[in-house]
Amino acid sequence: MNALQQEYHDALSGMQGRNILVIGDMVADIYLDGRISRISREAPVLVLEQAGEKVVAGGAANVVNNIAMLGGTVHAAGLVGRDESADGLRAILAKNGADVRGLISDESRPTISKTRIIAGGRATVSQQIVRIDKESKEPVHPVIEAELRAYIESVLPTVEGVVISDYGSGTVTEGLQTLLIDYCRAKGIPSIVDSRYAVRRFSGIGYVKQNDAELAAAVGRELATTEDIIRAAEELREELHAKGVLVTRGELGMVLVENGAVHEIPVSDKSEVFDVSGAGDTCVATVILALAAGAEPALAARLSNIASGIAVRKLGTSTVSVRELAEAVEKQHPEYPSK
Repeated sequence: MNALQQEYHDALSGMQGRNILVIGDMVADIYLDGRISRISREAPVLVLEQAGEKVVAGGAANVVNNIAMLGGTVHAAGLVGRDESADGLRAILAKNGADVRGLISDESRPTISKTRIIAGGRATVSQQIVRIDKESKEPVHPVIEAELRAYIESVLPTVEGVVISDYGSGTVTEGLQTLLIDYCRAKGIPSIVDSRYAVRRFSGIGYVKQNDAELAAAVGRELATTEDIIRAAEELREELHAKGVLVTRGELGMVLVENGAVHEIPVSDKSEVFDVSGAGDTCVATVILALAAGAEPALAARLSNIASGIAVRKLGTSTVSVRELAEAVEKQHPEYPSK
């Protein structure tokens, strides 16, 4: 086993059982499958006969699920309603061993859900025809925030890594953000934020994950080249006083910018991409587990690149297991022992 293979082996072994806290916007991704039967007589629209319904973990809940599948011990912290979507999320996450006591019920708001209507006929390919989103835009009530804070404070002494998964739905308040970032900095615990719309608010975070479009929006300009992305990532890193910024670029791979170092990481597998949904969550889950295991950031990024390559070859929001990741590492580095 050469030095690189030993690093992969140590990282994957070290990831097992690491204690990770994930706080963020917990989403129920609902897929309704239907068969086109006819045109409605009430309006010029298709009539679908429902053939199936599936609920999967999305948003921060998908990060939780990925960490659990990769062998971590994971605590989920976020808000849900008192509805079937909340029950479904709890069941999905608990089934994989996640601690769901931090999913705080708020009867004044629905569980965030994204319902996708998938339609097809006997001789046609099924495709999504509409998505219905449901969420509350109201600020988190102070009583609910206090309940969420109490849970977080109860598990923080056991935590070895923190993920803030911010999809813009308001779960991560300024007070909770300050608590987590200050704690991680004081204790030397790795932390990472994945924020879709407001990454610049997370000053003091350890690591930042953005896709290229999110980074362009954050710095307010087009990023046409790799050099543009590297400069923008370094600007963001300096502004947030972060240790590193990881930028995902789809078929162009990833770029990790640290203080004084740039790592360009090509795609790990150029097989056909079926669905990019949730690949960013897989990336974040792998990075935080590897960092918690003591891996160097560049190695954590390379492992996350391999894991994301597995995720995009699956339909829908999906997870990657530690076995799948080990086998993919072995495929790229044949002397690595996956068994």
